[in-house]
Amino acid sequence: MKIYEGLDDFHPVNNPVVTIGTFDGVHLGHQKILSRIRKIADEINGETILITFWPHPRLVLYPQEHNIRLLTSFEEKCEMLEQFGIDHLISIPFTKEFSKMRSHDFIHEILIKKLNTRKLVIGYDHRFGRGREGGFDHLQSNQDKYGFDLEEIPRQDIEDVGISSTKIRKALETGDIKTANSFLGREYLIEGTIIKGQQIGRSMGFPTANISIPNEYKLIPRDGAYIVDVELDGRIWNGMLNIGNRPTVSGETKTVEVHLFDFEDNLYGKHLKVYFKEFLRPEKKFGNLEELKAQLEKDKFTAKSFFKNH
Repeated sequence: MKIYEGLDDFHPVNNPVVTIGTFDGVHLGHQKILSRIRKIADEINGETILITFWPHPRLVLYPQEHNIRLLTSFEEKCEMLEQFGIDHLISIPFTKEFSKMRSHDFIHEILIKKLNTRKLVIGYDHRFGRGREGGFDHLQSNQDKYGFDLEEIPRQDIEDVGISSTKIRKALETGDIKTANSFLGREYLIEGTIIKGQQIGRSMGFPTANISIPNEYKLIPRDGAYIVDVELDGRIWNGMLNIGNRPTVSGETKTVEVHLFDFEDNLYGKHLKVYFKEFLRPEKKFGNLEELKAQLEKDKFTAKSFFKNH
């Protein structure tokens, strides 16, 4: 997959089949669109193009919303889009000035003049242009003038699976990992680099790796304990992870800490990916470290039983 930051370096390709959107999460609803454009491109000996925007439009248009959280970083989204057969990913810098572009200007300047679109495929509710003025009805009524084929993924095809990025965010914020994963079509992922912590877990026989997550807008699931898989140096390790302020030891800042089963090597500075399997329990303040250790033993038993049965 070729990635372009803006349109300057893009050159025309053979029979471009295009779709547009932020595709945050690349969930099952998005995957219907991606599968469709891949199929069309294969049928007409064409190439797939996805136009997306970065920063996410909400971050630019509603900066006062400090709680905006995204399901995928740009890097994570790129990796997933490539897996679904996107040949060309064009990331258009989203600015307030760009948000004022009229829909007909977007169509003429980008879809027609720059991309020479052969076919455009969009979701049933996709809007574009200033004030979200453009949509399928406008495109359909002007199809002869624009000169490219048009297809809308029907509302029923998307809503049959009842999926939206908003529903996935809400599931993660309540610890409903099963629902989030079922809507995503895969396990929810966070990734980051291991930094040194207080090493309290090590003193109890549960050494944990403190994960620094570089993307400030990445959605971190609800505080609590989770069953996870961890990808490290090309290998998968089973483990459990805790998100929260560690009230038992009077923690003042939120941390994300993972304990890998049967792992003894040094993790500092290493990059890892964490895949959420299941929610174990909410975060809780224990009376002392012995009570916390007893609970961690129970969590580990539950987690290992989970992996044994799955």
